[in-house]
Amino acid sequence: MELIKPVLEIPQDSNLDINGLASREVAWQVLLAVAAGAYANIAMERELSRNALRPGDRGLATELAYGSIRRRLTLDYWLNQLGKVSTSKQNPLLRWLLHIGLYQLLFIERIPPAATINTTVEIAKKYGISSLAPVVNGILRTAHRIQQSGQSLIIPSQLNFQLSVTHSLPAWLTNNLLIWRNQSGLEVFTVASNNSPPIDLRINPLRASREQVIANFIQQGIQVYPLPELSQAVQISGRVGNLKILPGFKAGHWCVQDRAAQWIGSLVNVRPGHRVLDACAAPGGKSTHLAELMGNVGEIWAVDRSKGRLDRINNNAQRLGLTIINTLLANGITLAHQKPEWYQAFDRILIDAPCSGLGTLSRHPDARWRIEEDKIRQLIEVQCELLKTLVLFLKPGGRLVYATCTINPEENERQVMNLLENTSNLSCVFQQTRWPSLTYGNGFFAAVFQS
Repeated sequence: MELIKPVLEIPQDSNLDINGLASREVAWQVLLAVAAGAYANIAMERELSRNALRPGDRGLATELAYGSIRRRLTLDYWLNQLGKVSTSKQNPLLRWLLHIGLYQLLFIERIPPAATINTTVEIAKKYGISSLAPVVNGILRTAHRIQQSGQSLIIPSQLNFQLSVTHSLPAWLTNNLLIWRNQSGLEVFTVASNNSPPIDLRINPLRASREQVIANFIQQGIQVYPLPELSQAVQISGRVGNLKILPGFKAGHWCVQDRAAQWIGSLVNVRPGHRVLDACAAPGGKSTHLAELMGNVGEIWAVDRSKGRLDRINNNAQRLGLTIINTLLANGITLAHQKPEWYQAFDRILIDAPCSGLGTLSRHPDARWRIEEDKIRQLIEVQCELLKTLVLFLKPGGRLVYATCTINPEENERQVMNLLENTSNLSCVFQQTRWPSLTYGNGFFAAVFQS
């Protein structure tokens, strides 16, 4: 395994020295919460709400937490070689604190090593593990010496283990990626999956133009630029803190949506006056996108099993000034029994199916450690049932888009084959897997069917 070099940068206005203790503390608390079962994004929001950090320090806390979670396997590998106690037996307070310190040494360019070591030791002293402060100091200093000298850790002999440790991927996923994409494809995948994703916005053309939104941001000193493939998309350059206080949010000029998700919405090819079913709708980004593309003329039914998530759709639609979205609390698999009158009633159907989410590992840093192969097999059964049921609601001549945010062929191309084998009046006119990348954003799959 090659020695890992620092590759990431952090916000220019972050406190990089020992005075920036709060950012490291927030990141550490997030790691502890995730280890206890919390989702990373929820834990991050909670800790940021408890701590008044300026934008740069919020960005640093987010990078440290999410980066350490993504790189968990790599960091554990280092610690298992540097320490006397394996990470599985370490005091959790110590293990996750060492992750925060080691991540800074290995993966962030601008933080001085002395500041990293000192802040990590200070946190140990402050939070009741002062007896372990010498352990923290010794391990981090040893790691820094190894890094500076160009030495290498003991290299795993098996290729799949080498790749798993180097890129911090579960062994089962590494094995599958080698089958799906070979080693070079795996390494391209991990570059996108292990770095912080950009912040993409979707402009609401019913409230503002893209040019107007860009001008408003630049006036506030925030750099944004348009994404050429998507007429409503812009990317924010760098981290900007709380997005809800940025210009145009409250007025409904824009919402946050990854460029890959915006691509899916464009494939549905809606028109004003269409009747549209968004069958797995929450959290609602695609429902609101479709309403914008329809000029807020027509009818959209957003269906989901979670009332709380449907409430979010209603709130977002209200903020964006969209009035054609109706929400329904229901399971798409049993929808034919609940809504028999919907048989062949929709011009367009979008099935953004529940999936393994393997295309969104950069945006959901803890996902790789939550996904299991048994769960994926269960998801494949759900996807199959959704397609079999929801195709019944498509009008003759209508269009159905099946989408996932995964790159697993069993959840994508295989589902297309299954549907076509069991449905006589349907043809697939387009399908594509977009692997995660700096160009395309999250990894997504889409198949377009015509009745």
